[in-house]
Amino acid sequence: MLKDIAVPVVNDYGITEDARYFEYSTSANPIAAQLISRVPFKTFPASLYEDGPTRVIPLDVSAELNCAAPATGPGLLASFVRIVSGEELVIDPVVTSQVFYVISGAGVAIQGAHHIPFSEGAFFTLPGGLSAILTAESTVTLYYVTDAPLMTYLGVSAVEPRFSPTFYPADRAAEELLKVSKNPSAHKRSRVSVLLGNEHFDQTRTVTHVLWAMFGLLPGNSIQKPHRHQSIALDFIVDCPKGCYSLVGTTLDKEGNIANPTRVDWEAGMAFITPPGYWHAHFNESKESARLIPIQDAGLQTYLRALDIRFAE
Repeated sequence: MLKDIAVPVVNDYGITEDARYFEYSTSANPIAAQLISRVPFKTFPASLYEDGPTRVIPLDVSAELNCAAPATGPGLLASFVRIVSGEELVIDPVVTSQVFYVISGAGVAIQGAHHIPFSEGAFFTLPGGLSAILTAESTVTLYYVTDAPLMTYLGVSAVEPRFSPTFYPADRAAEELLKVSKNPSAHKRSRVSVLLGNEHFDQTRTVTHVLWAMFGLLPGNSIQKPHRHQSIALDFIVDCPKGCYSLVGTTLDKEGNIANPTRVDWEAGMAFITPPGYWHAHFNESKESARLIPIQDAGLQTYLRALDIRFAE
């Protein structure tokens, strides 16, 4: 025979006050419903870092994204860094991944017991969880990308290092890119590029577990046909002649070209945002080659099996 069980009375003290219920068809796609903003197109000129004091210059579109902290995309923050000769800069953001490209100058990065001497054209990565000191032997400018906005969104206040500081010397990076460009099949490939990798992330073949860094070449008189992916691309133009540009848009026409595109004209030393999910194509109408560095959150997207990279036919 079942006995009556006394059910305690629980005072919820308002724990249901934040609960909400939404009809599926009007809420499942917040961008289409204009509940959340698209990632904007934006360019950032080299003049932002060409002179002035030692500082970090965030490429910030947080107002457009309604983010709580500086952000260049929902999960990434790109910055230019300038360190005057003989000075140093301490960096200690809450991040898991930091990627640096040396635009100009020479110096040393110190994180824990690791010393990384760097010079123009080199790449290096630093994990989160440890502060670092960047010292300029000659005035240094850097392109710098982290996943700080992702940590802010997740409410993370501390991280453990996932990899060791890693250095990609300028001459080796240039050698690997040249090797790819000299391959007889290079002209048939969608991109003439090298992906920087790390042995700890062999599944994704990316520079960190979150970030992807590509060192790419756009040959003279060439077109790199449209492709798209679900990772945002924060593109830096290393060098380029006149006549280089990108076309970006949401759809393709019947011929496989981008319909109603936005044009981004390249200038050496600039950066620009390519929103996730947008088709983009690169054009070089000059006789000389250009080089670019897209940094993306494709490490994370690849691990989530959500990158969905596609190429136009």
